[in-house]
Amino acid sequence: MKTIGLIGGMSWESSLEYYRIINEEVKNQLGGLHSAKCILYSVDFEEIERYQVEGNWESAGERLGEAAQSLEKAGAEIIVLCTNTMHKVIGFIEEKVNLPVIHIADATAVQIQKANINTVGLLGTRYTMEQDFYKSRIESKRIKVLIPNAEDREVINNVIYEELCLGEIRESSKQYYQKVIQRLVDEGAEGIILGCTEIGLLVKQKDSEVPLFDTTVIHATESVNKALER
Repeated sequence: MKTIGLIGGMSWESSLEYYRIINEEVKNQLGGLHSAKCILYSVDFEEIERYQVEGNWESAGERLGEAAQSLEKAGAEIIVLCTNTMHKVIGFIEEKVNLPVIHIADATAVQIQKANINTVGLLGTRYTMEQDFYKSRIESKRIKVLIPNAEDREVINNVIYEELCLGEIRESSKQYYQKVIQRLVDEGAEGIILGCTEIGLLVKQKDSEVPLFDTTVIHATESVNKALER
């Protein structure tokens, strides 16, 4: 079993889910008392979020690259960046280490393809929904990506940063997300990417009539599959 290096803290609410899912998946695959060999480097999200607001992606990338270097020095053999948005700077991380970095969008695209879905809706932070770094990665697999309208994007983003990242789960926000999902379905979405690692804390498969692709679960599971490869 390879050692998984986790860059977490963005937010720690979802990093907790990564740790749980990874260990549960190792137990499911290996049985007995097996658990994951992993190392977590948790950053201060206040610092990273400030860089996001400033548009200072280079500093954010350098910071996460340093975290990856620390994980490599500590013995990590695989790097997992526990966030969708910060995959915008994954190039900084890949330049800093000599380890495979599992891209969350690539892992998600594989699951969408397995479901024989051609058009998906994307929910996430405004950076993930509006910028090209994430959508283009999915679309390169011949999957059409739809995003919510401007008003819905604003609400979705605010719920992530002002509620979910602070551990607040509100029924009213879940209902709003459900309405957004339905609007995307009405536009042709056959499935929905939960493209922020906190959204799965709010919306579950039972809340949607179409398949939900929870990127936290997908990414964490793929990291275990890679760790257990011979």
